[in-house]
Amino acid sequence: MSKMSNYLEDKLVDHVLRNTAYTPATKVYVGLYTSDPTDAKTGVEVSGGAYARQEAAFDASSGGATANSADVTFPVATASWGTVTHLGLLDASMAGNLLLHGELNTARTISTDNQLVFLAGEITVTFD
Repeated sequence: MSKMSNYLEDKLVDHVLRNTAYTPATKVYVGLYTSDPTDAKTGVEVSGGAYARQEAAFDASSGGATANSADVTFPVATASWGTVTHLGLLDASMAGNLLLHGELNTARTISTDNQLVFLAGEITVTFD
């Protein structure tokens, strides 16, 4: 995953080139989407059925890349979540700003009683 949102692009450009303060999120949350969230955060995020964004921690960067340092475990679905095709990293557990987004290597259909887990190292972020 390496697509940066418009929000984060603007914040980083202003911070680096205009000396405008940028305070990064104190926590980062993984959100699941059934369509591409796009840089403008216009995708369809999963809702209902016990869905909730999950907090994620990331390793220190190396060569412009990082990955989640621990498993990211979503609750057991109490109703269908549909087919999850994308994920996003956001700065809040609800609402908030999309930071980064990307397409899953394999779409995952989440039905009632299914649970989605991303093992440590499965969510990767690379900047070129």
